[in-house]
Amino acid sequence: MTVAQNLGRDVAAREIRQEGRSIVFEQLPLAGAYRLRINPLADERGFFGRRFCAEEFACLGLETDFVQRSISYNRSRGTIRGLHFQARPVMETKIIRCTRGAAFDVIVDLRTGSPTYGGWHGEEINSDNRLMLYVPCGFAHGFQTLVEDTEIDYEITPAYVPEAARGVRFDDPKLAIKWPILERTVSHRDLDLPPLSAIEAL
Repeated sequence: MTVAQNLGRDVAAREIRQEGRSIVFEQLPLAGAYRLRINPLADERGFFGRRFCAEEFACLGLETDFVQRSISYNRSRGTIRGLHFQARPVMETKIIRCTRGAAFDVIVDLRTGSPTYGGWHGEEINSDNRLMLYVPCGFAHGFQTLVEDTEIDYEITPAYVPEAARGVRFDDPKLAIKWPILERTVSHRDLDLPPLSAIEAL
């Protein structure tokens, strides 16, 4: 079982399992965020699994209408992208998965009045474990690649609005995110992002 850094405390993730679901929803310590696992039907050929079901998402009150799908390709091990979010009134909900390679995926709670404001959760997603993270609106998101040639797949709603794009500095000491690789490739844009103390809660 993975653990998450949540306001300085390690908190074990809680699972939501219901009979007959095609997807296993595991609630993370930051309320509203989930780890998603496929529930595969396997035989000698391999397996078949469903990675999205609108009915099952709706039963948990989760977003079902994802209007954009994007891919982030990263050549180098150690690449960091983030921490990104969109400002009101177009805050994003995302489903994140790794379709090639491996990454350390991170979410940060930026919600106004949240008891876990400023808390973060990070875990490895890769093409073998096929884990997905459901990131609700009001969160920043980022990742660091663990191997070369890593691809991250995004399902996003609402659509990207460039003028609403915002971010938080990935190495903000107040967040103290434990990025696993010290040798890093970071864009100038991400290096210029402000610390948590300089942004408004969502």
